[in-house]
Order: sequence, then C-alpha cells, then structure tokens
Amino acid sequence: MGLTSKKSSSRNSGVERKNLITVCRFSVKTLLEKYTAEPIDDSSEEFINFAAILEHILSHRFKGPGGWFGSDGQRSFWDYIRLACSKVHNNCISSIESIENISTSRAKGRAWIRVALMEKRLSEYVATALRDTRTTRRFYDDGAIMLREEATVLTGMLIGLSAIDFSFCLKGEVLDGKTPAVIDYTPYLKFTQSYDYLSDEEDRRSVDSSASDESVAEHPYIPLVTDEETWSNKCRKMEQRFKIVYAQKGYLEELVRLRESQLKNVETENKRLDAKLEELQVQSQQEKKELEAIILELQAQLYALRSFHSLDLSVDMSLNSDSQKEDGNQNGDTAWSAAKDNTPSMLGLCGSLASLPSCKSLASLKSSEYLVNISTEPSPALSPS
Repeated sequence: MGLTSKKSSSRNSGVERKNLITVCRFSVKTLLEKYTAEPIDDSSEEFINFAAILEHILSHRFKGPGGWFGSDGQRSFWDYIRLACSKVHNNCISSIESIENISTSRAKGRAWIRVALMEKRLSEYVATALRDTRTTRRFYDDGAIMLREEATVLTGMLIGLSAIDFSFCLKGEVLDGKTPAVIDYTPYLKFTQSYDYLSDEEDRRSVDSSASDESVAEHPYIPLVTDEETWSNKCRKMEQRFKIVYAQKGYLEELVRLRESQLKNVETENKRLDAKLEELQVQSQQEKKELEAIILELQAQLYALRSFHSLDLSVDMSLNSDSQKEDGNQNGDTAWSAAKDNTPSMLGLCGSLASLPSCKSLASLKSSEYLVNISTEPSPALSPS
C-alpha cells in the first residue's frame, strides 16, 4: 500500500507540474497577444491570472511553514527568492524589503513579481535562483517544479515577457498577502475544431475531398461539412498557426536580444578587464624599474660606505705607525740627550777654545805667562817658619 500510494503521489505531482506549466504557457501567450502600445497593469485580467499561475508554480511543493522565516510567521516563495536572488547584479531585493506598506512574506513575493516584470528581468531572477541548487533543495520538496526540468522551460517562457511594458502600483489589497491566489482556467478551456489534430497531409486530403469515404474511414468522428466550412476551418487553423509562429518569432527575437545584451555586457567587461590588466602591467613595469633604480642606488651607497671604511682603516693604521715612529724617535732622542749630558762634550771644549781671541799680541801672551809663573811660585806667607 505504501509503494502504491507513493507512486500515486508521484504521478499526481507530475500531472500538477504538467498542468501548471501548460497553463503558464497559455497565459504568457495570451499576454503577448493582448499586448498593445499601452503598458499592462493590475487592471488586466490576463496579468492577474498570470501572476496567480506564477505564484502557484513558485509555491509548488514548497516546504511547510517555519516560524523563523519572516515577521508574519509564515513561509512563502519570497523567502527563497530573497536568498537565491541576492547575487543578481543590481537586484530589487533590498528595495522590496524597505517598502513600508508591505509587511507579509506573501505580499513581498507578489511585489517582487511586479517589480521584476517592470525591470524586464523576471527570467533572469528565476534562472539565477535555479542555479543555486543548494538553496532550492532547502526550500522545496522532491517533485517540485523548481527541482525538475520544467523549471528550465519556465525560464524560457518568461523571456518573452521582456518585450512587454508593465506598470504597477505597489499598494492596495492585491499585495496584502491575505487573499490567496486563484487561477481562472476559463480562458483556456476552449473547444478545438475537429481538424486540429490532423497532420498537414491529412489536411490536404480533407481539403481535396472533405466528404470522401477514405477520410471518414480514418476519422469516423469528423462531421460532414461543405467546402465553404472546410476552407473556413482551414483559414482559422492557418490563423492560429500564424499566431503561434508569430509568438515564437517574438520569443526568439527577445531571446536573441537578451543574448546580444549579455554578449555586449561580457565584451564590455572583457574590455574593462583587458584595460585593467594593461594598466597593472604598466604599473608593474614602472615599479620594477623603480626597484631596480633603488637597488642600484643602494649598491652604490654600500660600495661607497665600504670604501670609506677601508680608507678610514688605512688612515688609522698609518697614524698608528707614525705615532709609534714618533714615540721611538722621542725615546732615542731622550737616551741620546742623557748620554750627551753624562759625557764631556768635545764640542764645548772646541767651542771654549774657539772662543779665545785669535789675535792676541805677544805682550799679552807674555803677560799671561808671567801671571802663570807668579801663580806657580810659593807664597812667602805660606812658607814654613
């Protein structure tokens, strides 16, 4: 029983996903067909239905309420968007958080849908949120649309809305968060013509012979119609196909425009990074040259300092040797002078001799001899008695 109920639940979840994605596709197509030059606002029934469908998709198999998620004590897809889309460049998350008249989490989620549509970035927000798989698995149970391949289809469908201008007033009962979103399936419950499921070849065959037995045998439920009704149905089908192709054309053009815009942004960023890289390279070369000049200057200063130290050392050594020589000379002079003082000087003797007058008369010499003789004779007073 448990396995059977699990399979049944999985099957029901798959049916829910398929129905919601199909209705969303119809809703986007209706918005593209109804759009004129005037912006779409909250008075448009098509938009109200689209907003309800998108809210159901973002809330599909959302995990239960948690008291720690928001001021209203309720948990909604806004708590997931607030975290998963925080990395979007120039996002509107902080702007929505600061709106005074919007307090509940559900109301903030509805305001985010409208602001993202006015910014023409709803697909970008959803794509960025889907890339954060960890946060997505944290907020959604298994089987949710946001965890399956249908989420990628949803992102592709939302790109076409970038071609539409939206204008909303973020006030009123629509954003109160108390009224649940209700999907109106009535616009999508249309009875298709009997020829809608025929292939092109079968259409040609039915046009050639609308009441032939072969055609009736293959499709017994096709009513008998006249040629005028057949051509009318054929024109209606062609018109429907033209609208579909036209919508696809608009979607592809918008997709190409978005990719071109992304490519232009990437090229601009690449040019900016290239310019920054060149600037850094020039700055690096300049700093390298400055460092080389500083190194050369330091080497020159170091060489001059070493030369000065070596010169100072040599001067000190020469001064020491000179002082030692002077000390030796002084010691020698002192010893010599002492020896001179203790030894009779011949120079003094010669000097004393030289100091005598050279031109003495003979009389003076004789008187000198006489005086010498007198001095040598014994004195009568000193003779013995």
